[in-house]
Amino acid sequence: MTSSGPDAPDEVFDVVVVGAGAGGLTAASTAAARGCSVLLLEQADVVGGTTAISGGMVWIPANHKASGQCPDSLEAARTYLAATVPGTDRTRLEAFLASGDAAIRDLEARTSLRLQPVVTYPDYYPDLPGATSGGRVLEPVPFDARVLGKAFALVRDPLPEFTLFGGMMISRQDIPHLRRMTKSPRAALHVAKLLFRYGVQRLGARRGTTLYLGNALVARLLKSVIDLGVTLRTGMTVEALQAGGNGRIAVLETRDAAARAGRVGARRGIVLATGGISHDGELRRAFVPDSAGALTATVCPGTAPRGARLATAIGAQLSAPTRDGAFWVPASTFTRADGSRGVYPHTVTDRAKPGLIAVDSHGRRFVNEAVSYHEFVRAQLAHASSAIPAWLICDSRFLWKYGLGKIKPFAASVRADVTSGYLKCADTIGALAQLIGVPPDELERTIATFNAHADCGEDPAFGRGCNIYQRSLGDADQQPNPCVAPLTTAPFYAVAVMPADLGMSAGIVTDEEARVLAVDGKPIPGLYACGNDMASIMEGAYPGPGITLGPALTFGWLAGRNVAAEPMA
Repeated sequence: MTSSGPDAPDEVFDVVVVGAGAGGLTAASTAAARGCSVLLLEQADVVGGTTAISGGMVWIPANHKASGQCPDSLEAARTYLAATVPGTDRTRLEAFLASGDAAIRDLEARTSLRLQPVVTYPDYYPDLPGATSGGRVLEPVPFDARVLGKAFALVRDPLPEFTLFGGMMISRQDIPHLRRMTKSPRAALHVAKLLFRYGVQRLGARRGTTLYLGNALVARLLKSVIDLGVTLRTGMTVEALQAGGNGRIAVLETRDAAARAGRVGARRGIVLATGGISHDGELRRAFVPDSAGALTATVCPGTAPRGARLATAIGAQLSAPTRDGAFWVPASTFTRADGSRGVYPHTVTDRAKPGLIAVDSHGRRFVNEAVSYHEFVRAQLAHASSAIPAWLICDSRFLWKYGLGKIKPFAASVRADVTSGYLKCADTIGALAQLIGVPPDELERTIATFNAHADCGEDPAFGRGCNIYQRSLGDADQQPNPCVAPLTTAPFYAVAVMPADLGMSAGIVTDEEARVLAVDGKPIPGLYACGNDMASIMEGAYPGPGITLGPALTFGWLAGRNVAAEPMA
């Protein structure tokens, strides 16, 4: 790369990473740990992207952390993926299986990333060959954000609907204590300790500093890039990529938050990790079903990432359409008190709990409510004429104990949500049916039929609670079926849910080394992609929790390692 002349870069680094989600942070820290000077550019004014608001689950089959508790093997994982992933791209799947555990080992040795196994989280299709009941899923170890100092402000906040008291995060293990705090002295003491700790933290921070889930994962990776000397710049948009004198992609045209243009050079290469095409309306419409179309929303925060546009402008190819162009989740929408638009992903907090059903516009059930969020939306799309939107319906006992969507358990009042129209409420099923626009006699029949069997813990229509995955999301205190209970206690409530996504499975085509491929199938020199910018190795399937972040960390690691080994331009 030349260092002078009118088109010379304003500054040069060994590696430039575009996007500071899980994949980009991993790639940056991996390259820096190998001695490279690294520039990390993020379009938003905070880091973390979708990862920061996610559950932070990382799917790594046959990982060493769970080996003593949950037997697994790469062969079992291959068998399971063969049964769940319909595509033909087995080369990158094999690279993921071969490198996943090595990536975790290396990252934990060189960075602040720390993961722990979740031994009771089954794969989403637990009855298929090769599935496991737990252990393939890793989660970030809780993180004390005070060690970040002022950099804590760079971590994207979790969704406010997933925090308590204006900023307190809780772990999965805390939830049972919160539900039992009025019945168990031990649970009450546990909750009291949480509240005391949170109160102390708020004396010196604008939100709680004990981080869990995706927020902890992002904070750990942020600490890693800081400790490793990565230059991090937020509010930076990359406008274009250019080749250097030897044909390698080595120059980025940038624009900062003040609209100042710049040029940055990369001696070894560039990694794209901007978050995929969820916010790119034109590209998105090419990959989502026509039956969803403009009705489909995204849970992803921020504005349109540019990775796919940057790559295709220099000849990269995008993946072909698949059955599912997105990682689906049913979501309810609302307006927050500050005027911002809220999108609540109904992942695991309510649908599988006992005492809720989902109905279509005819007032009839159309799906087993306890299936994975991806499968729930697949059912909506299969019944698009009647199930978009669908209605989640529960009684007052359910709402108090479990909450519904953005409404948290033990809510003192739901008046504001009823007034806003987010929550529909009526004293009878017939009246509720009129509020949500479904036939009253049909909804009454649906609930009467469901209740007749639910008294015995049965669901002959859809088999709810029929496998270990569904039962793991229910309520163990509800017997004989943790996913089934009747709806009997007035008033009755309903929330509308639409198809939404947690990210797109479609994206930039790469090889097993995370190198971006041109339309002729050859690697574009100096250009890599990972995270949601990279076309998913799952090709539209969603076989288990963490199947986005597991590959994001693995291919982020591969990209960082491989770009660090590139010869200097």
